[in-house]
Amino acid sequence: MTVKAIVKTSAGALALVAGLMSFAANAKVGADEAAKLKSTLMPLGGEKAANADGSIPAWSGGLTKGGGGAGKRYTDPFEADKPKFTISKDNLAQYKDKLTPGQLALFAKYATYKMPVYETRRTGVAPAYIYDATFKNATTGELTGGGNGISGAVTGIPFPIPKNGAEVIWNHKLRYRSLGIRRWNNQFALTTQGSYNLVKIKEDALFSYSKQGITPESLNNIAVYFLQITTEPARLAGGILLVHDTLDQVKEPRRAFIYNPGQRRLRRAPNVAYDNPGTASDGLRTNDQLDMFNGALDRYDWKLVGKKDMYVPYNSYKLHSDKYKYKDIVTPKHTNQDLTRYELHRVWVVDSTVKKGTNHIYSRRTYYVDEDTWQISVVDVFDQRGQMWRVQEAHPYIAHDVGAIFSAMESTYDLQSARYLLNSLNNEDEETKVIPLETSYFDPANVTKLASK
Repeated sequence: MTVKAIVKTSAGALALVAGLMSFAANAKVGADEAAKLKSTLMPLGGEKAANADGSIPAWSGGLTKGGGGAGKRYTDPFEADKPKFTISKDNLAQYKDKLTPGQLALFAKYATYKMPVYETRRTGVAPAYIYDATFKNATTGELTGGGNGISGAVTGIPFPIPKNGAEVIWNHKLRYRSLGIRRWNNQFALTTQGSYNLVKIKEDALFSYSKQGITPESLNNIAVYFLQITTEPARLAGGILLVHDTLDQVKEPRRAFIYNPGQRRLRRAPNVAYDNPGTASDGLRTNDQLDMFNGALDRYDWKLVGKKDMYVPYNSYKLHSDKYKYKDIVTPKHTNQDLTRYELHRVWVVDSTVKKGTNHIYSRRTYYVDEDTWQISVVDVFDQRGQMWRVQEAHPYIAHDVGAIFSAMESTYDLQSARYLLNSLNNEDEETKVIPLETSYFDPANVTKLASK
């Protein structure tokens, strides 16, 4: 089956799931609907109940215990699980209704591609104060500026009962990932022959939006502070990216700065956005593809297609294990799929198309967003001809001790060049740490001092 045929077939199936929901300016829901967050819906907005045949179980509180944490490697609480079955090109027809067009295209492209499917474990969880804030946001949160900003929401998920596609994407952007974290984001750009150079990137992030007790006013319009320092290879070492991501992007676009060791100064970098190439990605991802999607929404029209049961990466503890070296994961053509874990979960489907009068190298992107955590699980990416171009997958795990979702790996497959990009791996490096960070740490003057040391 051709990629074009795959897209057409899957799009038709989605049309049966739900009709398109148009953009709604007023995102708030009434008190009666918000009350579902304390009954039939989990506190972040996902459906508590199992699906019709029980293949997706009821949510029972998420993962609150496990091995590791507090800076130690998170271990697999489901290590004894074995795959229920493995999807391959030989049995693909049996499961294609629960796969995205992009996932189907990967099977069509690579004869050795496979997806081990495990028992569904609904591990999504967050702290109680995030639940409380989410409940409050349901009746107060609103989109502003045509969906390019939000107001009346803080700390929790802004739109736990979404009415349009932009709300779902904002939920992903503002999902709970703890407060301050430090991680290694190792990146690999594979050639068609399977060779690669490791790019080591150290990152600090402060998710100020998620702070307990904070008010929208005290945020000063900054939702996330982000500092990225490249340490290897030598030709890139010392390069720094600093980003202040805004909450109301109509009021003020994101502030971005770049430090070049050769120039020895930090300068504004308005091009760190949209479809400009991502850091050291060899052109295999754009800036707004890091973390599956980040930045402004204003170049796309967003449509909420509906909800669907789909096989998506989940509970990726094996992939995150320090038992494996990077060479065990980063293999020719595609990753070592034996180390991945897929489960059946309900996802929101959001389709985005470039707005008239603006531009982006991607004419269309379809997002599949986990209802329990608001993590974007899979993205199908289309070129200007409407052909499938790239496929993104996020392989997350739950940090049980802080009730947050972290990333073991993000993959971006380029179907046209037969190359792929991996990032967020840290198997041979320190575990992601939750650390106290202040906004002053991300001040451009302080970052300049850090760069000169």
